Amino acid sequence: MRAVQISELSGPDALRVVDVDEPEASHPLTPGEGVVIDVRAAGVAFPDVLQTRGLYQYKPDPPFVPGAEVAGIVRSAPPASGLAPGDRVAGVTMLGGMAEVAVAPSFMTFRLPDALGWAEGAALLFNYHTAHFSLARRGRLAAGERVLVHGAAGGVGTASIQVAKALGAEVVAVVSSEPKAEVARRAGADHVLLTDAADGWLAGAKALGGIDVVLDPVGGDRFTDSLRSLREEGRLVVVGFTGGSIPEVKVNRLLLRNTEVVGAGWGAFVMPRPEVARATGEALDAMIADGFVRPVVGARFALEEGPDAFRLIDERGATGKVVLEVAAHPS
Repeated sequence: MRAVQISELSGPDALRVVDVDEPEASHPLTPGEGVVIDVRAAGVAFPDVLQTRGLYQYKPDPPFVPGAEVAGIVRSAPPASGLAPGDRVAGVTMLGGMAEVAVAPSFMTFRLPDALGWAEGAALLFNYHTAHFSLARRGRLAAGERVLVHGAAGGVGTASIQVAKALGAEVVAVVSSEPKAEVARRAGADHVLLTDAADGWLAGAKALGGIDVVLDPVGGDRFTDSLRSLREEGRLVVVGFTGGSIPEVKVNRLLLRNTEVVGAGWGAFVMPRPEVARATGEALDAMIADGFVRPVVGARFALEEGPDAFRLIDERGATGKVVLEVAAHPS
């Protein structure tokens, strides 16, 4: 089968499309069994780019096939999974997704709603499960609260906007350019603030009356201003550090306004708790049915164009989700 392969840890230029053996019907998280999927689309994410340089916490030895999220058609599934050959699904593979055939554990394989195409399915699981876990469980976001989303035009950002709206929140999006502002508006943001505005995004957040929950996948220099934007009893939810640096907090800031900094590590939490994954899937199905959730696919590449997809993310040019279309005629 065809697959994207990381041949050495020197960045996106080391990616190659090669022929490799099809995987066995087993997954490391569920040894001896797994859902075998004929892949139609595979998501590309920032951790995939980090893996090309050996900088992600999960460091397989090269050569290996990257890719943690796919959409496609079930070829085979364990009897207890409730899935059958021919089912349309989205699945988290953790590795090996950027190929014509991939394997996912059954508890992280979900039927794909008819309303979503393959590319949208490949954009669904990592970003939307992360957004729901971060906002609903870790951030305790309540209807009527105001949430601010950094990196709001990206995959996690657009997912967080839609999930927050589904939870009944008012959404403030922070982006770096007017084209990205338009992406955030289309995703459903009520307000958009630019990082390079003359008076800064913090002034805009304060002018709105402050923020109840900040969702931050960026980190870096804006972290302290995120704390300053919070209302009393506000929560800053840390999702990641795409900005490249890990900020530190002076805890006296938390005392002054009774605020919190909360970590949201979705993968590490959910993998040993299949019931959480299933409950999140059901919640998202309801949001899809109600019209709140529709993944934003910002760029589509053929499997052979994998290096270009990785470079787009590496160079901070991506909006929405970047997807590799694997099938000859994707829908």
